Amino acid sequence: MKETEFVPVILGGDITTYSLARSFHEEYGIKSVAVSMLKSTMISRSSIIENIIVPDMDNKERFVERLHEIAARYPGKKKLLLACGDWYVRLIVEHKAELKEDYIIPYIDLELLDKLVLKDSFYSICEEVGVPYPKTFVYDCSHPQPLDFDFPYPVIAKPASSAAYHYAKFEGKKKVFRMADKASLEAMLDKLGKSGYNYKFLIQDTIPGLDYNMHILTVYCDRNGKCRFFAGGHCLLEDNAAMGVGNPVAILNDVNRELMEHARRFLEHVGYTGFANFDIKYDSRDGSFRFFEINTRLGRSNFYITGSGFNAVKWMVDDLIYEKEFAGEVIADNTESLYTVVPKDVLTTYIKDDHLRQRVVELYAKGGNPSGLAAALCPSIQEKSCVHDPLAYAGEKNLVRRLYPAWFMLKQRRKFKA
Repeated sequence: MKETEFVPVILGGDITTYSLARSFHEEYGIKSVAVSMLKSTMISRSSIIENIIVPDMDNKERFVERLHEIAARYPGKKKLLLACGDWYVRLIVEHKAELKEDYIIPYIDLELLDKLVLKDSFYSICEEVGVPYPKTFVYDCSHPQPLDFDFPYPVIAKPASSAAYHYAKFEGKKKVFRMADKASLEAMLDKLGKSGYNYKFLIQDTIPGLDYNMHILTVYCDRNGKCRFFAGGHCLLEDNAAMGVGNPVAILNDVNRELMEHARRFLEHVGYTGFANFDIKYDSRDGSFRFFEINTRLGRSNFYITGSGFNAVKWMVDDLIYEKEFAGEVIADNTESLYTVVPKDVLTTYIKDDHLRQRVVELYAKGGNPSGLAAALCPSIQEKSCVHDPLAYAGEKNLVRRLYPAWFMLKQRRKFKA
């Protein structure tokens, strides 16, 4: 089968969407179909994306109908369905039986999804297989109870179900809360209880350390449930916006065999297939790495893999489109490279670790400045760089879209300064 005989259908309109589309275009020279609810400057003018705008795409009753309509536009082609949000993953998985008529679906079944994405259940599995995780108190929003835990304030508070939390609306909503005392925690939980969110909220021991104590690990498990590929990342800087907290904006590729073994043991224990992405934090108090959560899809910063030379989407295509058999050895991404969606001066200003800041400077020196106006006008300079901005792509033919990364970097600079 020729590469042009399949088409990626990506649900979303953010950096995740563009990064995936770029990876498909780099590897196979094909356009991706991006289905978004709104017109997005990031993808709507792209020459590597066909953007289909469906305003009611998050309507559960219309979701399957809309996807069948989209599939009908590409007769005779295999269609690989990808999601850029947890709520889309859940909708796909809940309707997998109907969607399999038209799409190849690279996601696990609903029973396993519920065990993993509900973070309280995720920690139970960690306990079973000996994977370290933070001390956690599970608060049930449907049955309020006393806040009784044995670790001190400040504490971290976050939803056990990201998909359910997506629909919650209340003043002061954040992706993750850092609560200084019991009074502020109780006040937030009271607002949360009135928001319609009725699942569990996790109260956790605050592991000390700044952004650069965070690590991520992306793993691909083949259709037989065997781990085939690992790509580790050392987070250098995170987004600081209320609903972006925890999203890395700069990642240095990193190999950590201890974390790989923890992830392999976890994933093969549950029979996982497809991509998994773990958030992990180093605990300087005892020298351990604590697994925070699993994302059952490629994350927002997935281009840290492709930029390093191991095209992320090729694993899915080889496994699910071409049904290739993998060699026996497990591959680890061992290329040192820097993924960033913020300018160099933001990194050198806000990365507080001297050694990591110096590594950033050295990687930029090896390949020049790969982002901003220079990259927009001549993005091929990234091809020789050790630094990779997913939005600045040499294969982009639309001039207006090629200028977009310079504007985006300016916006990032202003946001961090603010």
